[in-house]
Amino acid sequence: MIQQIAEIIKKGRTFLVTSHMRLDGDAVGSELALYEALRGLGKEVVVYNQDRTPQMYSFLPDAGIIVNRLGPLDGFDAVFVLDCSEIERAGEEASRIAGIRQIVNIDHHISNDHYGNLTLTDPEASSTGEMIFRLVEGMGLEITKDMAVNLYTAILTDTGAFRYSNTGPKTFAVAGRLLEKGADPAWIAQMVYETFPAVKIRLLSRALSTLEFDWQGRIAAVTVSKKMLDEAGAQWEHTEGFVEFPRSIEGVQVAAFFSEIGEGFYKVSLRSKGRFNIEQVAGKFGGGGHINAAACRMQGDFDTVKRKLFDAIKNGGR
Repeated sequence: MIQQIAEIIKKGRTFLVTSHMRLDGDAVGSELALYEALRGLGKEVVVYNQDRTPQMYSFLPDAGIIVNRLGPLDGFDAVFVLDCSEIERAGEEASRIAGIRQIVNIDHHISNDHYGNLTLTDPEASSTGEMIFRLVEGMGLEITKDMAVNLYTAILTDTGAFRYSNTGPKTFAVAGRLLEKGADPAWIAQMVYETFPAVKIRLLSRALSTLEFDWQGRIAAVTVSKKMLDEAGAQWEHTEGFVEFPRSIEGVQVAAFFSEIGEGFYKVSLRSKGRFNIEQVAGKFGGGGHINAAACRMQGDFDTVKRKLFDAIKNGGR
């Protein structure tokens, strides 16, 4: 598959690179590393995301080149859709993006629906960043320092700082190679985990006040409403990582973070420990992800949404 992707890159001149809404470190880091690889080959590249880049990732090399508006798409030879299990997750421009002549789908989610002309998926990979590393090396290209910083950030964030079960020997091997290429792990960790704006902490204090338990303490959940967001003067990007707090509690098997993204409309981030397959739970509501990390969207009044989710967790997603 890498050889087929390499052939598309070799024959093409202009490429679009995109990812999912509600950006995370894996999405942004993977996009920027691929951008750098393509530019190094003399290609023209546009990196587009519907949502603006979260401030916490503004330190990444070339982060400023990302655009949030798309012009005509007929000039692109191919589009790379990264870390996106369904092309619809690219947002409002998904239907137009789907019309580009060649779609290369690179992703590590077990729920990927294999859209596109070429699909490179690996649910065993720690992150899409790890897969981009393999692609770049497989094409015989040099990993630059900027690429190393972007890819290390992608891997670091999608493994929860190497704490999640998607971390394996290959993950550490790739991370080690990236350090050799110039990624500074202490500096990157500081930028990602120790440079929060005060507004995020104010919002977190409100979110933690909503902490609740179910299933004899095996489920823990926190919530952020639009009102809480407004009161704290925060943006949705400031909620990244909130689901980790209920997950860290002793005895909790499944953590849920509810964020109100519209009237009666909630995005639910889910995390689990051990062998509890939270992807099956998310799939019941049209979402997906990984065994221990998944997400979905649910509609209805909050109490009903919460009850349906908790019941699905207790039934193992059935």
